[in-house]
Amino acid sequence: MKKTIIVTALSIGTCFTGITGCSTDNTATQAEVQTQQEIKINGSGSTYPAIKALAKAYENKNSNIKVTFLPKSQSAAGIAAVKKGIVEIGSVSRKVNPKENDGSIVYREVAKDALVVATHPTVKGVSNLQTSQLKAIYSGKITNWQKVGGPDAKIILLDRPEDESGKRLLRQYYLGKALKNAPEAVVIPQEAELINAVQNTPYSIGAFSLAYAISNQLPVNRLSLNGVEPTPANVTAGKYKMVRHIGVVRSKKSSATTQGFFDFAFSNEGSNVLRQLAFVPSIQK
Repeated sequence: MKKTIIVTALSIGTCFTGITGCSTDNTATQAEVQTQQEIKINGSGSTYPAIKALAKAYENKNSNIKVTFLPKSQSAAGIAAVKKGIVEIGSVSRKVNPKENDGSIVYREVAKDALVVATHPTVKGVSNLQTSQLKAIYSGKITNWQKVGGPDAKIILLDRPEDESGKRLLRQYYLGKALKNAPEAVVIPQEAELINAVQNTPYSIGAFSLAYAISNQLPVNRLSLNGVEPTPANVTAGKYKMVRHIGVVRSKKSSATTQGFFDFAFSNEGSNVLRQLAFVPSIQK
């Protein structure tokens, strides 16, 4: 835990002991001394919107606590950083596997976030895709929107790297492990970049955070899959299966400050923060 001592003088003068006429009232002896505690967080970039919302609310309740987010990485990196004592909290977009948990850490799922397949508004007439259609698009067998009821226009497929949670979920629930990627697919490393690209590229399609799409009112077409609409209600009911499990990891020997953040994340207040942003909190009313 990093501790920074901040000293704020009530008044600053030029008086020194022994100088006639100097008043020592309101000098540094009456300074306000405040200990600011820092919580460092690292892990999957796709979890940051949810965890940052919790962190901001927690800071607002505790003026002496600062939450710092290290550059986005991956779930495994966040878990390793906690185990090595580099950060206090790791943010992960999946469950911790047995090999990663050596008994020194605590993992809890804080929320679920659906992965939505969305298109640019120019893709009119397409509101639902079947698994077979999604496979054909992601493999390059279907390259024109007209084949799935849309306009006569080339499909611009915006994809993610294989090791990212979004692509892993697509493969798990719809594409399968063996499906070959479309040769003309545009692979985009960061989800934020893909979200921007879908909004600004006519006839494009991509998959990203449903909570982000809803809370930011993105002007995209959110597609149903096999007739199931991507909504928080369907996620809660278990009807929409393609979801990220947003979790947090801490050391079993974590400080009271870190434990306080954990407690807040799983409180009713923390759940309301997540719910307002269209995440599905683990703690339900």
